[in-house]
Amino acid sequence: MTILIVAVVLVGLLCLLDLVLTLGVLRRLREHTAELERLAGTSTLMPYDPRVLVGRTLPQDVAGARLVGFFDVGCDTCHERAPQFAAQAEGQNALAVVSGAADEAADLVEVVGGVASVVTGEDAQRIVRALDIHAFPTFLRTDQDGKVVAADTDLTDLAAMAPAT
Repeated sequence: MTILIVAVVLVGLLCLLDLVLTLGVLRRLREHTAELERLAGTSTLMPYDPRVLVGRTLPQDVAGARLVGFFDVGCDTCHERAPQFAAQAEGQNALAVVSGAADEAADLVEVVGGVASVVTGEDAQRIVRALDIHAFPTFLRTDQDGKVVAADTDLTDLAAMAPAT
């Protein structure tokens, strides 16, 4: 009889422990659900429209550039589109802003450096922050005052545009 009483008490204790653990898991799930709902309202993966850059002005020290390309060393698309930018920049006052570590930027600089002025390092970061660039590559057409008249992440439409006067 004693063994039976001990067994019933043990089973009762195990059920009580299981109930406490289940309530803890439910509480944690409610916290995660609330956090997910809070984050859903402030998604960090918002769509980026480079047209928001139209009307902004290049920093004074690079304002003479009429075609500007923003590249990042960690961006595969930037490496793919750099030759297209170089072809388009031929004969224009072009600027390539290459962000990322200088030692990793060498291949991008080599592709665009022959036909465009190139800015790297902290100066590149300063220009990216000044214009609030959020996507790479981003291409800009500017007027003679450095005001952005067109912006896109694809060079095709900008290539068809004549440099703004």
